[in-house]
Amino acid sequence: MATTSADAPAAKADSKAPVVIDLGKHRRKRIKDLRRGTGRLTDEINGCVEELKAAGTLAADAQTVVVVVRQKRRRRTGLLPGL
Repeated sequence: MATTSADAPAAKADSKAPVVIDLGKHRRKRIKDLRRGTGRLTDEINGCVEELKAAGTLAADAQTVVVVVRQKRRRRTGLLPGL
C-alpha cells in the first residue's frame, strides 16, 4: 500500500505508539512484588527499558510502556489426587 500525504499525519501518530513488554506467566508472589516496585520482575522491566532506550526503539522522553504479566494457575491438591 502506498503512502499518501493524507497518511502522513497517521504515520506521525504511530511514532508515539505504546511499547508492549510481555513477561509471560509468573507466580503470584512475583506479581505482588512487581506492584510494590521490588523484585525480579521490576529488575527485568528496568533492563528491558534500558535496552530499548539504547537501541533507539524507546524515546528518551516520556513514552507509554505497557507491561503484560499473567498469573500462573494454582495447582490444587485435594483429597482425591486423580480428580
